Amino acid sequence: MNNYYNSICKEIKDYFKVLEPNFPEWLNEYIDTKELLSQRYISVTNGTIYTDLFESDFFFSSLDHSVAVALIIWHFTHDKKQTLSGLFHDISTPAFKHCIDYLNGDYMTQESTEDLTTEIIINSKEIMDLLKRDNIEISEVDNYHIYPIADNDTPKLSADRLEYSLSNALFIYKLLDLSIIKEIYDDIEIQENEEKEIELGFKTKKIARSFVKVTSRLSVIYREDRTRYSMQFIADIIKNLNEENKISKKDLYEMKESEVIDIIESSKYKEIFNMWRKAKKVQLSTEEPQNVYYVHHGAKIRYIDPLFNGERMSKCCKIAKKMIDNNLSYDMNKFVYLNFNFPD
Repeated sequence: MNNYYNSICKEIKDYFKVLEPNFPEWLNEYIDTKELLSQRYISVTNGTIYTDLFESDFFFSSLDHSVAVALIIWHFTHDKKQTLSGLFHDISTPAFKHCIDYLNGDYMTQESTEDLTTEIIINSKEIMDLLKRDNIEISEVDNYHIYPIADNDTPKLSADRLEYSLSNALFIYKLLDLSIIKEIYDDIEIQENEEKEIELGFKTKKIARSFVKVTSRLSVIYREDRTRYSMQFIADIIKNLNEENKISKKDLYEMKESEVIDIIESSKYKEIFNMWRKAKKVQLSTEEPQNVYYVHHGAKIRYIDPLFNGERMSKCCKIAKKMIDNNLSYDMNKFVYLNFNFPD
């Protein structure tokens, strides 16, 4: 096997085997390129893994996620171009992932870093040589939005949305074990949706309902108070360090998260950064808190209303509709803070 595959832990290998029992050997050369391997050092948790506000300590990398998305696409399509589009879809992810969207003021759509995908692929001699060898045009793999199994609009189910739901439920928030993940995954097939497009959907209503239950819980976690606070906090520290010429935006695409943390911990933000790291709970207020750093804005709503035999679960299952409605009604109007302020 290849360098990347040999380096991952047993838990991730076991998960990959659920997604695709026969790992596609041809994918290894693409995975082991410099640009993709750099994604090994970025956590899918947008930096929240580094604080006690969250229980998780499992490091599932941006590359792990991209490989898993590729395996899902390969499993359902056996199409190399679609599979590579999934593998490449996060190749432009910087350290701390969507926190940098917050830095760019894009916390509602969280797509500000995607524009660099084509540029990174074009500038990689390794990847371009492999694509040329395999007679694949860059336009066929640099935008996974063109393949509905790989990506589609919320609240539809795609390989990307399916993958981060399964891996977050399994590794990060420990909501499901591998046997349940397998039960969910094995019930999925390609179906036709209400717009006559192909989409991943469920064969069994009960399993689809259990998927809605876990993804509705995850949807709240992705935008709850502790998450929004943490992502904006990291973004603001990096913004200040950037303005002080201690770190550049280019650095965020070349450094490991651990290296960026080293810069933070050797800066004047070390004390508040460590207070955030050790915090157990955020504080909430309906009124603007004084003399403390606070966050007060919404966030992108990620949720899934999957198909069951070609029909949306919210249309054919009252329980699923209620779970989705409860998720969408989560209140993001409070001021969120901890008892510190940024140093002058």
